[in-house]
Amino acid sequence: MSKKIESFEDLEVWQESMKLTTSIYTLLKNCRDYSLRDQIHRASVSVPSNIAEGFERQTNKEFIQFLYIAKGSCGELRTQLYLAVELQIISNEVGSDLIDKCRKVSSMLFNLIKTRRDRF
Repeated sequence: MSKKIESFEDLEVWQESMKLTTSIYTLLKNCRDYSLRDQIHRASVSVPSNIAEGFERQTNKEFIQFLYIAKGSCGELRTQLYLAVELQIISNEVGSDLIDKCRKVSSMLFNLIKTRRDRF
């Protein structure tokens, strides 16, 4: 039986996006390309932040809108990770792992959007 969702912290997609953001902050803490690092940080933080903000809104329509924003931030983050790999700021292996995690979060967001559209 699934756990009842009472807060955004209960959402698996929020939990996964927080893990991703934490991993990125840890990985880039010594990165000297401050501009790219800050952009990656902003995009990664945007994902769980928009999930949380949407959850706290009054309507399902608003929640879905914020889930789309979070999904967009996931795409932005993936692009920045590809760039970080190209610039050899992060290794291919680490970059691939983070990009896969972004894809997973994006897929989870897509499924949550679909569920919210179809059932609420």
